[in-house]
Amino acid sequence: MSPELIGLLGILVLFVLLILRIPVAIALAVVGFVGVWVLNSWNAALSTLSTEAFTVASKSELVVVPLFILMGNVAGETGMSRRLYDAAYAVIGQLRGGLASATIIGCGGFAALSGSSVASALTMGKVSLAEMDRFNYAPSLSTGAVAAGGTLGILIPPSTGFVIYAILAQESIGRLFLAGVLPGLLLLGLFVLTITILCSIWPALGPAGPHTTWREKARKMVGAGPIVLVILLTIGGIYGGIFSPVEAAAVGAGLVILGGIIERKLSLAALWRACRDSVVTTATVMLILISASLINPFLALSQVPALVGTFLGGLDVAPVVVLGLILLSYLILGCFLEGFAMLVLTMPIYFPVITALGIDPILFGVLVVLVLEMGLISPPVGVNVFIVKSVAPKVPLGTIFRGVMPFWLAMLVCTALIIAFPQIALILPTTMIQ
Repeated sequence: MSPELIGLLGILVLFVLLILRIPVAIALAVVGFVGVWVLNSWNAALSTLSTEAFTVASKSELVVVPLFILMGNVAGETGMSRRLYDAAYAVIGQLRGGLASATIIGCGGFAALSGSSVASALTMGKVSLAEMDRFNYAPSLSTGAVAAGGTLGILIPPSTGFVIYAILAQESIGRLFLAGVLPGLLLLGLFVLTITILCSIWPALGPAGPHTTWREKARKMVGAGPIVLVILLTIGGIYGGIFSPVEAAAVGAGLVILGGIIERKLSLAALWRACRDSVVTTATVMLILISASLINPFLALSQVPALVGTFLGGLDVAPVVVLGLILLSYLILGCFLEGFAMLVLTMPIYFPVITALGIDPILFGVLVVLVLEMGLISPPVGVNVFIVKSVAPKVPLGTIFRGVMPFWLAMLVCTALIIAFPQIALILPTTMIQ
């Protein structure tokens, strides 16, 4: 059996394991280890297992993952995320569909703290769904807004998706964080526009909320001041060259903890819960990355990446068409696979093709993360949809999926705009980091 056939068989086995709900890290590790064993030797497989695991675990830049996750978890425990939603709610909640738009803005703000889509959807779902239900919002709009807004967590920096992409592609985390700012804000704006259009056509979807006085608006905005300050200091510090991403993560986590202590809203029990959840999430991410380091040597030995690269590179079409085909494959895979699994599985195959075609790796990273977001709300897997379902158990799953479809289309529009105008993603990293 040829190495290429063994490689394709290994990928097929990996898909089967993932469809059977075997944990991503375990599936990748098993296929990678057995693949190296078959194509090389038992000793080579054992050596890869030990050396690659140590190499990945010792990367200092990965420190940003637990620190940013801790920052988001502490913000959730101390109520900072709710105050951000309350501020947006006070300013635009009285508009038709305003509560759903406030939820999107709240998700964007929380995304700038947590870097996690699941955490954003879960936290904002607990905060906002009850309010929208109280004002008779259609369940499809309320749950769809939470599920879609949560996807901002892996695009608006700090983003766990960008960190993993940077490690796999050996690109700058700071440049990727910069590249995600304008696309993230663009997507947030498109989500709000989507809600406005929907509520203009079907007013019953999102009735207007209660009016608030200017004094109340000001009070709520002042209450959101601490979380806004943390976002400005951490993300602004990276953009201004004051902090590295690792230093910014440490400063942000420290500021959120200090703020919780000063406000007397961070008990030892709450800090313990935040730390415990951060450790669990970080361990999951690290296991996936270590497992990816096992699947990569197997794919290299099988020559599958070279085979795919030769095929795509040999197509007599413009590079943008090849890029479109790659993104289309991500959209299809996103209907069945979890986002990080797609990233670690496909990067060794697609990244050499992208670099050979002269497509900017930073631009490709933004587009990939954006398409991964679409997978988070695509049936049948749709992780964020199931997260929202856990928060709103009485809402049928079909209603939630129906509610996210307008936002899915908005994400498709955002992707097309970035492909058509790459400077949306590239202007900040090219002008602020030389």
